[in-house]
Amino acid sequence: MKPKAPLPATADLSCEVCGQMPEPPKSRLTVANVAVMLPIELLVHALVVQTHLPYVAKVLVLTLTATVLVIWVAEPSAARILRRWLHAPALRHRRRLGTAPALWRARTILRDQPGSLKKITRSLELLDTNILSIHVHPVRGGVMDEFVLSAPGELSERQLLDALADGGGRQSQVWPTTALAMADGQTKALSLAARIAASPDELPLAVAELLSARILDPGSETARIPGETNDAGTLLKIPTAWHGPITFYRPGEPFTPAESARAHRLAELAEILAHVPSSTTGPDADPVPAES
Repeated sequence: MKPKAPLPATADLSCEVCGQMPEPPKSRLTVANVAVMLPIELLVHALVVQTHLPYVAKVLVLTLTATVLVIWVAEPSAARILRRWLHAPALRHRRRLGTAPALWRARTILRDQPGSLKKITRSLELLDTNILSIHVHPVRGGVMDEFVLSAPGELSERQLLDALADGGGRQSQVWPTTALAMADGQTKALSLAARIAASPDELPLAVAELLSARILDPGSETARIPGETNDAGTLLKIPTAWHGPITFYRPGEPFTPAESARAHRLAELAEILAHVPSSTTGPDADPVPAES
Protein backbone atom coordinates (compact mmCIF):
# COMPACT_ATOMS: atom_id res chain seq x y z
CA MET A 1 0.00 0.00 0.00
CA LYS A 2 1.31 3.42 -0.94
CA PRO A 3 1.94 5.57 2.17
CA LYS A 4 -0.08 8.75 2.46
CA ALA A 5 1.76 12.03 2.34
CA PRO A 6 1.96 13.70 5.78
CA LEU A 7 -0.12 16.80 6.31
CA PRO A 8 1.94 19.99 6.40
CA ALA A 9 2.63 21.24 9.93
CA THR A 10 2.27 24.87 10.94
CA ALA A 11 6.01 25.06 11.57
CA ASP A 12 6.58 24.37 7.88
CA LEU A 13 5.27 27.88 7.14
CA SER A 14 8.01 29.64 9.10
CA CYS A 15 10.63 31.57 7.15
CA GLU A 16 13.89 29.68 6.70
CA VAL A 17 15.89 32.89 7.22
CA CYS A 18 14.20 34.76 10.07
CA GLY A 19 11.99 32.00 11.50
CA GLN A 20 8.90 34.26 11.50
CA MET A 21 5.45 32.97 10.61
CA PRO A 22 3.49 34.62 7.78
CA GLU A 23 0.87 37.20 8.68
CA PRO A 24 -2.51 35.44 9.08
CA PRO A 25 -5.64 36.87 7.42
CA LYS A 26 -6.97 39.97 9.20
CA SER A 27 -10.44 38.52 9.64
CA ARG A 28 -9.16 35.38 11.37
CA LEU A 29 -6.74 37.37 13.50
CA THR A 30 -9.57 39.66 14.66
CA VAL A 31 -11.84 36.74 15.55
CA ALA A 32 -9.02 35.00 17.46
CA ASN A 33 -8.14 38.15 19.44
CA VAL A 34 -11.79 38.79 20.34
CA ALA A 35 -12.25 35.18 21.43
CA VAL A 36 -9.29 35.40 23.78
CA MET A 37 -9.81 39.01 24.93
CA LEU A 38 -13.53 38.81 25.72
CA PRO A 39 -13.26 36.55 28.80
CA ILE A 40 -10.36 38.66 30.11
CA GLU A 41 -12.27 41.92 29.60
CA LEU A 42 -15.37 40.54 31.36
CA LEU A 43 -13.32 39.29 34.31
CA VAL A 44 -11.46 42.59 34.73
CA HIS A 45 -14.68 44.59 34.50
CA ALA A 46 -16.38 42.38 37.09
CA LEU A 47 -13.51 42.82 39.53
CA VAL A 48 -13.07 46.57 39.07
CA VAL A 49 -16.77 47.44 39.09
CA GLN A 50 -17.14 45.91 42.56
CA THR A 51 -14.51 48.22 44.02
CA HIS A 52 -15.30 51.56 45.68
CA LEU A 53 -12.89 53.57 43.54
CA PRO A 54 -13.96 56.86 41.96
CA TYR A 55 -15.38 56.63 38.46
CA VAL A 56 -12.27 58.15 36.81
CA ALA A 57 -9.99 55.76 38.71
CA LYS A 58 -12.10 52.80 37.58
CA VAL A 59 -11.81 53.90 33.95
CA LEU A 60 -8.02 54.26 34.27
CA VAL A 61 -7.64 50.87 35.97
CA LEU A 62 -9.84 49.17 33.39
CA THR A 63 -7.99 50.78 30.52
CA LEU A 64 -4.49 50.04 31.77
CA THR A 65 -5.29 46.53 32.96
CA ALA A 66 -7.07 45.56 29.74
CA THR A 67 -4.28 47.02 27.61
CA VAL A 68 -1.56 45.14 29.50
CA LEU A 69 -3.49 41.89 29.47
CA VAL A 70 -4.21 42.17 25.74
CA ILE A 71 -0.54 42.85 24.90
CA TRP A 72 1.00 40.30 27.26
CA VAL A 73 -1.67 37.60 27.47
CA ALA A 74 -4.40 37.76 24.83
CA GLU A 75 -2.45 38.20 21.60
CA PRO A 76 0.33 35.67 22.45
CA SER A 77 -2.28 33.17 23.63
CA ALA A 78 -4.32 33.58 20.47
CA ALA A 79 -1.23 33.15 18.31
CA ARG A 80 -0.24 30.00 20.23
CA ILE A 81 -3.56 28.28 20.95
CA LEU A 82 -5.26 29.04 17.64
CA ARG A 83 -2.12 28.89 15.46
CA ARG A 84 -3.33 26.13 13.15
CA TRP A 85 -6.73 27.77 12.67
CA LEU A 86 -5.13 31.17 12.01
CA HIS A 87 -2.86 29.74 9.28
CA ALA A 88 -5.37 27.23 7.87
CA PRO A 89 -5.65 28.99 4.45
CA ALA A 90 -1.85 28.96 4.01
CA LEU A 91 -1.70 25.33 5.10
CA ARG A 92 -4.38 24.36 2.56
CA HIS A 93 -2.49 26.21 -0.15
CA ARG A 94 0.74 24.46 0.83
CA ARG A 95 -1.06 21.12 0.78
CA ARG A 96 -2.33 21.77 -2.75
CA LEU A 97 1.17 22.72 -3.90
CA GLY A 98 2.59 19.60 -2.30
CA THR A 99 0.17 17.30 -4.10
CA ALA A 100 0.30 19.08 -7.48
CA PRO A 101 1.84 16.96 -10.25
CA ALA A 102 5.55 17.49 -10.80
CA LEU A 103 7.52 16.84 -13.99
CA TRP A 104 10.65 14.69 -14.00
CA ARG A 105 13.10 13.53 -16.64
CA ALA A 106 14.43 10.04 -16.12
CA ARG A 107 16.96 7.80 -17.83
CA THR A 108 17.57 4.13 -17.23
CA ILE A 109 19.19 1.23 -19.06
CA LEU A 110 17.08 -1.87 -19.72
CA ARG A 111 17.77 -5.25 -21.24
CA ASP A 112 16.93 -5.33 -24.94
CA GLN A 113 14.33 -8.05 -24.62
CA PRO A 114 10.51 -8.32 -24.77
CA GLY A 115 8.70 -7.27 -21.62
CA SER A 116 11.39 -4.97 -20.24
CA LEU A 117 9.47 -1.77 -20.98
CA LYS A 118 6.21 -3.24 -19.70
CA LYS A 119 7.84 -4.18 -16.39
CA ILE A 120 9.24 -0.71 -15.75
CA THR A 121 6.00 1.05 -16.73
CA ARG A 122 4.12 -1.16 -14.26
CA SER A 123 6.61 -0.23 -11.53
CA LEU A 124 6.10 3.49 -12.24
CA GLU A 125 2.33 3.03 -12.34
CA LEU A 126 2.37 1.83 -8.72
CA LEU A 127 3.50 5.36 -7.74
CA ASP A 128 0.69 6.98 -9.79
CA THR A 129 3.34 8.20 -12.21
CA ASN A 130 2.27 8.96 -15.76
CA ILE A 131 4.69 8.59 -18.69
CA LEU A 132 4.26 11.62 -20.94
CA SER A 133 6.98 10.77 -23.47
CA ILE A 134 9.61 8.13 -24.06
CA HIS A 135 12.68 7.90 -26.30
CA VAL A 136 14.70 4.74 -26.75
CA HIS A 137 18.45 4.88 -27.50
CA PRO A 138 20.47 1.76 -28.30
CA VAL A 139 23.52 1.56 -26.02
CA ARG A 140 26.09 -1.04 -25.12
CA GLY A 141 24.50 -3.76 -23.02
CA GLY A 142 20.87 -2.90 -23.76
CA VAL A 143 18.75 0.16 -24.50
CA MET A 144 18.55 3.50 -22.71
CA ASP A 145 14.98 4.61 -22.14
CA GLU A 146 14.50 8.34 -21.59
CA PHE A 147 11.19 9.37 -19.98
CA VAL A 148 9.34 12.56 -19.19
CA LEU A 149 7.21 11.71 -16.16
CA SER A 150 4.30 13.40 -14.41
CA ALA A 151 4.39 12.32 -10.76
CA PRO A 152 2.54 13.33 -7.57
CA GLY A 153 4.13 16.36 -5.98
CA GLU A 154 5.05 14.58 -2.76
CA LEU A 155 7.01 11.91 -4.62
CA SER A 156 10.76 12.12 -3.97
CA GLU A 157 13.75 11.50 -6.21
CA ARG A 158 14.65 8.45 -4.12
CA GLN A 159 11.22 6.89 -4.66
CA LEU A 160 11.49 7.34 -8.42
CA LEU A 161 14.96 5.79 -8.50
CA ASP A 162 13.71 2.84 -6.43
CA ALA A 163 10.77 2.34 -8.81
CA LEU A 164 13.10 2.34 -11.83
CA ALA A 165 15.35 -0.18 -10.11
CA ASP A 166 12.38 -2.40 -9.19
CA GLY A 167 11.36 -2.35 -12.84
CA GLY A 168 14.73 -3.69 -13.95
CA GLY A 169 16.43 -0.39 -14.73
CA ARG A 170 20.18 0.08 -14.29
CA GLN A 171 22.27 3.22 -13.87
CA SER A 172 19.08 5.23 -13.44
CA GLN A 173 19.08 9.02 -13.18
CA VAL A 174 16.25 11.50 -12.59
CA TRP A 175 16.07 15.30 -12.75
CA PRO A 176 13.24 17.76 -12.00
CA THR A 177 12.16 19.42 -15.24
CA THR A 178 9.55 21.74 -16.77
CA ALA A 179 7.04 21.57 -19.60
CA LEU A 180 9.84 22.54 -22.01
CA ALA A 181 11.01 18.93 -21.79
CA MET A 182 7.91 18.01 -23.80
CA ALA A 183 9.28 19.80 -26.85
CA ASP A 184 10.00 17.26 -29.55
CA GLY A 185 13.75 16.82 -30.02
CA GLN A 186 13.52 16.50 -33.79
CA THR A 187 11.41 19.65 -34.10
CA LYS A 188 13.84 21.58 -31.92
CA ALA A 189 16.77 20.33 -34.02
CA LEU A 190 15.05 21.47 -37.22
CA SER A 191 14.40 24.93 -35.76
CA LEU A 192 18.06 25.26 -34.82
CA ALA A 193 19.07 24.00 -38.27
CA ALA A 194 17.11 26.90 -39.78
CA ARG A 195 18.98 29.24 -37.43
CA ILE A 196 22.32 27.82 -38.58
CA ALA A 197 21.25 28.09 -42.23
CA ALA A 198 20.78 31.82 -41.73
CA SER A 199 24.13 32.18 -39.93
CA PRO A 200 26.57 29.22 -39.78
CA ASP A 201 28.61 31.01 -37.08
CA GLU A 202 25.71 30.32 -34.71
CA LEU A 203 26.71 26.62 -34.60
CA PRO A 204 28.28 26.58 -31.09
CA LEU A 205 25.38 28.42 -29.48
CA ALA A 206 22.78 26.38 -31.38
CA VAL A 207 24.30 23.06 -30.33
CA ALA A 208 24.62 24.28 -26.74
CA GLU A 209 20.91 25.16 -26.78
CA LEU A 210 19.99 21.84 -28.37
CA LEU A 211 21.86 19.84 -25.74
CA SER A 212 21.32 22.20 -22.77
CA ALA A 213 25.10 22.05 -22.36
CA ARG A 214 28.00 24.41 -21.74
CA ILE A 215 30.64 25.29 -24.30
CA LEU A 216 34.14 24.61 -23.02
CA ASP A 217 37.22 26.56 -23.92
CA PRO A 218 39.92 23.91 -24.51
CA GLY A 219 42.60 26.25 -23.20
CA SER A 220 40.98 27.13 -19.91
CA GLU A 221 37.70 25.67 -18.71
CA THR A 222 38.47 22.04 -19.56
CA ALA A 223 41.29 22.06 -17.05
CA ARG A 224 38.88 23.17 -14.33
CA ILE A 225 36.91 19.92 -14.44
CA PRO A 226 39.05 17.52 -12.38
CA GLY A 227 38.69 13.83 -13.17
CA GLU A 228 36.18 14.40 -15.98
CA THR A 229 36.80 12.19 -19.00
CA ASN A 230 34.86 11.13 -22.04
CA ASP A 231 34.19 7.81 -20.28
CA ALA A 232 31.55 9.61 -18.16
CA GLY A 233 29.66 10.58 -21.30
CA THR A 234 29.29 14.18 -20.14
CA LEU A 235 31.82 15.58 -22.65
CA LEU A 236 30.97 15.80 -26.34
CA LYS A 237 33.47 16.99 -28.92
CA ILE A 238 32.28 18.06 -32.36
CA PRO A 239 34.87 18.58 -35.12
CA THR A 240 34.47 21.53 -37.47
CA ALA A 241 36.64 22.65 -40.39
CA TRP A 242 36.74 26.37 -39.60
CA HIS A 243 36.16 26.57 -35.83
CA GLY A 244 38.26 23.59 -34.83
CA PRO A 245 36.79 21.02 -32.42
CA ILE A 246 34.07 22.36 -30.13
CA THR A 247 33.65 20.67 -26.74
CA PHE A 248 30.39 20.65 -24.83
CA TYR A 249 29.95 19.72 -21.17
CA ARG A 250 26.79 18.64 -19.33
CA PRO A 251 27.59 17.55 -15.76
CA GLY A 252 25.62 14.65 -14.34
CA GLU A 253 23.70 13.98 -17.56
CA PRO A 254 25.56 11.93 -20.19
CA PHE A 255 24.87 12.67 -23.83
CA THR A 256 22.79 10.07 -25.65
CA PRO A 257 23.77 8.66 -29.07
CA ALA A 258 20.82 10.46 -30.65
CA GLU A 259 21.93 13.81 -29.20
CA SER A 260 25.46 13.25 -30.44
CA ALA A 261 24.19 12.40 -33.93
CA ARG A 262 22.01 15.53 -34.09
CA ALA A 263 24.90 17.74 -32.98
CA HIS A 264 27.23 16.27 -35.63
CA ARG A 265 24.61 16.73 -38.36
CA LEU A 266 24.21 20.39 -37.37
CA ALA A 267 27.99 20.78 -37.59
CA GLU A 268 27.98 19.25 -41.07
CA LEU A 269 25.18 21.61 -42.13
CA ALA A 270 27.08 24.65 -40.84
CA GLU A 271 30.27 23.53 -42.62
CA ILE A 272 28.47 23.05 -45.93
CA LEU A 273 26.74 26.43 -45.72
CA ALA A 274 29.94 28.19 -44.64
CA HIS A 275 31.62 27.14 -47.90
CA VAL A 276 28.71 28.04 -50.17
CA PRO A 277 29.51 31.29 -52.06
CA SER A 278 27.25 34.09 -50.88
CA SER A 279 26.42 35.00 -54.49
CA THR A 280 24.58 31.71 -54.87
CA THR A 281 22.54 31.99 -51.70
CA GLY A 282 21.70 35.69 -51.43
CA PRO A 283 18.37 37.22 -52.37
CA ASP A 284 19.89 38.84 -55.46
CA ALA A 285 21.43 35.63 -56.77
CA ASP A 286 20.71 34.69 -60.36
CA PRO A 287 18.16 31.93 -60.72
CA VAL A 288 19.50 28.53 -61.69
CA PRO A 289 18.42 27.74 -65.25
CA ALA A 290 16.15 24.77 -65.58
CA GLU A 291 17.50 21.78 -67.43
CA SER A 292 16.00 21.17 -70.81
